[in-house]
Amino acid sequence: MTFGNRVKLQLWEQARLVRNSRNGPNEMGVSPHIIPSFPGINLETIMTTSPDSHPETLKNPTPKSKPRAKAYQSVNPSDGKALKTFKKLTDAQLETAIATAATCFATWRHKTFAERAIVAVKAAAIMRERVEEFARPVTLEMGKLIEQARGEVMLSADIIEYYAWNAEGFLAPQALKPNSGEAVVESSPFGVLLGVQPWNFPYYQLARFAGPNLMAGNVVMVKHAGCVPQCALAFEKLWLEAGAPAGAYTNLFISYGQVNKVIDDPRIKGVALTGSVGAGKSVAARAGQNLKKSTMELGGSDAFIVLDDADLDKTVTWAVWAKMNNTGQCCVAAKRFIVVEELADRFIEKFQEALAALKPGDPMDPATTLGPLSTEAALLQLLDQVEDAVANGATLLMGGKRIDRPGSYMQPTILTNIKPGNPAFREEFFGPVALFFRVKNEDEAVALANDSEFGLGGSVFTQDIERGKRVASRIDTGMVFINHPTWTASDLPFGGIKNSGYGRELSSMGIQEFVNKKLVRVASIEAPA
Repeated sequence: MTFGNRVKLQLWEQARLVRNSRNGPNEMGVSPHIIPSFPGINLETIMTTSPDSHPETLKNPTPKSKPRAKAYQSVNPSDGKALKTFKKLTDAQLETAIATAATCFATWRHKTFAERAIVAVKAAAIMRERVEEFARPVTLEMGKLIEQARGEVMLSADIIEYYAWNAEGFLAPQALKPNSGEAVVESSPFGVLLGVQPWNFPYYQLARFAGPNLMAGNVVMVKHAGCVPQCALAFEKLWLEAGAPAGAYTNLFISYGQVNKVIDDPRIKGVALTGSVGAGKSVAARAGQNLKKSTMELGGSDAFIVLDDADLDKTVTWAVWAKMNNTGQCCVAAKRFIVVEELADRFIEKFQEALAALKPGDPMDPATTLGPLSTEAALLQLLDQVEDAVANGATLLMGGKRIDRPGSYMQPTILTNIKPGNPAFREEFFGPVALFFRVKNEDEAVALANDSEFGLGGSVFTQDIERGKRVASRIDTGMVFINHPTWTASDLPFGGIKNSGYGRELSSMGIQEFVNKKLVRVASIEAPA
């Protein structure tokens, strides 16, 4: 057994995964707040948790050992130093929290949209006014570059405010046109919802769950990732400071067993999870046993397709951003780079050169362009995946090692010659690892893109927009972007198919997931049945 495999068996229970800003998007639709600066390029993880913490972002096989670790602990991944540890709730404290949420819903549901919007707008304003205060814990707890952390704060504020202004219109009664009489569909909130959320975007993930559901009249309880407890507490405090009543937004420091207990509780009416396929199956099954609605966003292995007529220099610029934003720790990060033969050699040369120019360092330093992985466990998992890929025939074109410095840093890595029998062909690499494939033509590119159990996002680069649209229509995912990496915005639906989950977040679609669509029919008492 290799050293990497031994480490994996010891730490796998900590290895997790999954998932920046639209305040003032540039001409390419991406906010400068979330675009890192890469040298030489004109560019404007796995959740750490203990065995008794819920595996909302567990990746790959079932762990074979369970190390003793703190369930909720801040550890700075840039130097490995523990910052702060938090205790889990007792069962009695959890019961009090659920009871408070249920009591809150009884009144919150009857607030007008305008009354709820006052709270939401205030919450968004607080985030914008105190960007640095919110951004620093993100960088300290999971290693996001500080400028990207600021961008995430702004994006989260945008999402909350978006629903403050639009919720009433999205949920307005819908008049139908029956053959006789009158009919209308009304929208009403479900009740108390549970969200199980990952570490990689500690506020954005919460905003896209809490923003629409609070505005719809639901109340939310959130079990956040074990490695970002200070961010979790900051977001709960935000809503209280904005004027939300106790129980409208509740942070839960709870264990795996307690998560099941919450799902089983009859006062909980719906469950939303962002995490791995394994976690999704577990939580969705538990919700299903209780006949409760659930939504799942479960990661991806997005294809970045480069057709023969692509603008190569601009495409490479976006390829670096698509791979390295958030150090590659993003569900919609480009993971499989599929390039037609005519451009393959030139693309990989430029791509490799750009990745090699990234500068590791303190993520608090604006000059740093390569941050750490979120946790040591995340780094060890990626190193092990690369080792396994090479052992099964892949070629390591660059990187593949940890960087010799304090903290959980990994060299930008490119793997090639990955055959269908190689585990890497099917796995998601959640970090700075790119899988490179060359294909003969457009049809082979589409076939390879679709040869995946995942179906979250993807992108197509071509100077022929109509061609890009045709290719996009053939790709089996929930989202495809043309001449741009897959990304997120308040007014665009986000979600996938296949093993990437079900349901949608954001836009007008996201607020519809946990509301009852009630038909109210008026007919003449004399009318036949």
